[in-house]
Parts: sequence; structure tokens; C-alpha cells
Amino acid sequence: MARDYYGILGVDKSASDADIKKAYRKLARKYHPDVNPSEEAAEKFKELSTAYEVLTDADKRRVVDMGGDPMESGGGMPGGGQGGFGGFGDIFEAFFGGGAGGSSGPRSRVQPGNDALLRTEVTLEEAYAGVRKDVTVDTAVLCDRCEGSGSKTKAKPVTCHSCGGSGEVQSVERSFLGNVLTTRPCGTCEGFGEIIEDPCDHCAGQGRMRKRRDLTVTIPAGIDDGMRIRMSGQGEVGHGGGPAGDLYVEARVKPHPVYRRDGDNLHVDVKVPMVDAALGVTFTAADLKGEEVSLEVAPGTQPGQTIVLEGEGMPRLRREGHGNLIAHVNVMVPNELDDKTRSLLEEIRDLRAENSSVHSDDDGDGGFFSRLRDRFRR
Repeated sequence: MARDYYGILGVDKSASDADIKKAYRKLARKYHPDVNPSEEAAEKFKELSTAYEVLTDADKRRVVDMGGDPMESGGGMPGGGQGGFGGFGDIFEAFFGGGAGGSSGPRSRVQPGNDALLRTEVTLEEAYAGVRKDVTVDTAVLCDRCEGSGSKTKAKPVTCHSCGGSGEVQSVERSFLGNVLTTRPCGTCEGFGEIIEDPCDHCAGQGRMRKRRDLTVTIPAGIDDGMRIRMSGQGEVGHGGGPAGDLYVEARVKPHPVYRRDGDNLHVDVKVPMVDAALGVTFTAADLKGEEVSLEVAPGTQPGQTIVLEGEGMPRLRREGHGNLIAHVNVMVPNELDDKTRSLLEEIRDLRAENSSVHSDDDGDGGFFSRLRDRFRR
């Protein structure tokens, strides 16, 4: 079904070019991505630009008035002339798209812009709490002189004299297969089918220009390294003042000197003196909020054991709750002893009467392989 281009711009079928231009500018100022960054506004602006392009082109508007849609394939747009070469050349053209039947027609001067990507560094503390970061992006923006029209006087483009508005030129080439009709984009209008007679000095007729912009991006709490934040309509403005693409900001989380991240969990290594591991101890450490968190080492804690603090890890991205904080215990055995300390340790050794030995599966507590064997025997 053909689109209602008049309804999109809110004008009657009898509207003049001036009325159409006035309606487009009024709506474009409202929905342009530089003014309204929402996804809905970007789609609306794209729709407005297409309607304006169609209704300001006499041939395309005539197709609309006849009930067709010039922006759809087979929409009734006039094609180029048919070559009358006959024989094998015609067969070749039919298979490979030569001649008017395979003509794609002029391409729109108003093109959607490309997406852009930049990276920003955040600390683990910032990733924990969330932060607003100022970023600078060098991209294409709407030309402020011609307002995207590409014309110094904002005049409408005129039909290209080289291709007659088709956006393509045809030539006949001889080959061993016979005469072959080839179609190429017009070099004069670059395939647009129209040219701007007085190009804007500021943007060279592109309707856009390069500019460095300062933006503020909101980094959500819980973001992980390599994740991207999408800023709709903040990418490059398209050729001819077309709707801008999106800007993606990729977070690069810097390594932390104390904490290691694994998903929503945080890991930390703690050094516990041998005596504290045997008797038990409670001590505090600073967390990523800058507050004190209490770590309790139970009596008899062995090297390599872990202490799990539930809910003290990273916040879950856009979800409720936090991961866990997992402390890995490293028992510190003194390697330099004074006479008094050595005497006390020897006294403890004599008191406990424990001997060093090679571990065996026959030991009372059972080793790993012993426990594994017992599991399979059940």
C-alpha cells in the first residue's frame, strides 16, 4: 500500500512547494536528533525527510498523485530508454541487469547517518556506584548554514543534465558475446539524479559538517568491561541532513589493585598470620564504597579456604541485588624467628605431639582419591 506522504507532513494534496517546505522545516526542528534524541523521534525524522524528498520532486510527486509509491521497487518511476540491439546481447542484458528493465533509478540525497563508537575508561569504584562521564566525539553534524539542504541559498536541487534525473548513464560495449548495454551511476550527480547549483560553502553541498561535540554519558551501576551504552541519534548525521545514527560508548573498566571481578562477584586475597588462623580473628577492610567491611576468620582456618560475604559484591546490572565478596585466605608462616618466639613454638610442638608425614588414602580423614573411590562404590 502506498504511503500517505501528504499526511506525514500534514499538508493537502494542493499544497505548493513553499507550503511543503514550511511544513517540513517546522516538523524537522521538532524531531531532529540534535533536539530530540529519542528513537521514536529519529524514526519520525527519517519519515519526514523521505516525504519531503518525494513531494518536492515533480516526477515522484506525480507518481504519488497517481496512487503509486516512488520509493518502492516497481513504484512506477520512469526508466531509461530500451536498447534495440537484439540477439545474444539482449539475452546477456536480461540475465545481468543491463538496459532500462534493470535500472535501479536515482538514490536518495537524504541518507541515514552511520553509527559511531568511542571508548571511555572507568574505575571499578565507578562501575560499582555508576557515574556520569563527559566524553568528546568527533562526528558529522547538521550544517548550521544551509540547515542540511546543501544549498547556499537553500534552493531546491535541479534535475541533472547528464542523466536526465535517472541517476544513471548507459553505454554500449562490444565483446565476444555481442553488444552489451551497461549501466553506471552518473558521474555528474553521483547517482542522485539531481544537482545543487549553488553548493553551501560551509559543507560543500553535503548538508553536514565535521564537528567535535562534548556529551555526557550515564554509566549504570554494575557495568562490566567491554559493555556498550547506546545513545540514540548521537552518531553521524547522514548525507543531505539525513537522520543521525547512534553513538555507542564502550566501557573499559581499569584493573583494581585489591579487588578482582568475576561477573557479579568480587574476589580479594587476605593475609592471615599463622596464629590468627589457628585462634581465629576478625578484622576490617575498605570496600568499593569506601566503607569498612568485617571479615571473620574462624579458628582453625586452613590455607586456601574462602570467606564468603553474601551481597557484598558488584551490583547486578539493571537488576536487584548484589553478587558476593569472596576472600581467599593466605596463611602467613613466619620465616624469621627470635629466640623467644622459637622457644614458644617448640613448646607448642611438644605439647601437641604432632608429626610430619606423607599423606595416605588410609589416613583417618580420607584423601581426595579415597573420597572419590568411596563415592563410586556407593
